[in-house]
Amino acid sequence: MKASISVVVCVLAGAATAHAQVPALKSPDASPAATVSQAVGLTQIKVDYHRPGINGRPIWGALVPYGEVWRAGANENTTISFSTDVTIEGKALHAGTYGLHMIPTKGEWTVIFSNMAVAWGSFSYDQKEDALRVTVTPRPLAAPVERLAYAFDNPGETQATLILTWEKLAVPIKIEVDTPRVVMASMRADLRGQPRFSWDGWQRAAAYWVAHDGNLDEATTMIDQSITLKPTFPNRMTRARILDKKGDAAGAKDERTKALALASEVDLNVYGYQLMQEKKLDEAIGIFQRNAQAHADSWNVHDSLGEALLAKGDKKGSAASYEKALKLVKDPAQKKRIEGVLAQLKSS
Repeated sequence: MKASISVVVCVLAGAATAHAQVPALKSPDASPAATVSQAVGLTQIKVDYHRPGINGRPIWGALVPYGEVWRAGANENTTISFSTDVTIEGKALHAGTYGLHMIPTKGEWTVIFSNMAVAWGSFSYDQKEDALRVTVTPRPLAAPVERLAYAFDNPGETQATLILTWEKLAVPIKIEVDTPRVVMASMRADLRGQPRFSWDGWQRAAAYWVAHDGNLDEATTMIDQSITLKPTFPNRMTRARILDKKGDAAGAKDERTKALALASEVDLNVYGYQLMQEKKLDEAIGIFQRNAQAHADSWNVHDSLGEALLAKGDKKGSAASYEKALKLVKDPAQKKRIEGVLAQLKSS
């Protein structure tokens, strides 16, 4: 009898263990999960959240009480992550993942970034774990939004606005990134690897730093390394820009002379258009004329010179350049375009 009882106990224990190991059945969440992300420069920003619905319920001051910490979504923590340091409403916040909470009121709201990002909702929220608090002002919506949603508005190279919308309210949160600093940190790291053995890597880093008002001494070190590896039109021109910014006009002029001696047809054409964008039309015409002399068998150089001369108001010179381009061009679409320009010149 004792042996039989032992067998029964073992069978029951085994059955209980097997039952405990059965995974839970899955069913859809009443508030479905969602993710929204946005790149700002090189910085990645992501929000993970759940989307409750209105379902005919009063929301603000009722389902979501005023003056109390709210999970800014449903279910577990709404979280927000930043791949680099950022600024939220003018206040600094380090890279990382944060629990996102809010304190709604009838006026301004408090937005909270908590170092605790794995809690269930706001039930265990502790202010001591705050990384940052900012104040924002919601705005009314013309039409109701049934399910809570996050989106990024007007993203740019250095900023974006994260907006929570639900019911008839939009809650904007301004996020800013020091993108030039982030980019240069990335470039410095890249230049510890294979790009350091290429003139182009050092040139690109120096050119970016100059274009974004970075440290000119660091840019000079970078561009000198690029020129040491291989003197080219781009790196000589970047060195000229550095010298211009340092106030060395004579040195910059000398660098541009060295650069032009190394320039290809494409280099000269790009440089000419750059000068046109800078409203230096006479200089641009001079570069296009130089290119047309050096590469007389290229339709494109005559086409570019014709465009610059037309911008200057020299219709006769422009027509002559376009005629040369028309004789050399092979592409039917470009041929048709040039014929159209010439027709307009002749009729005006």
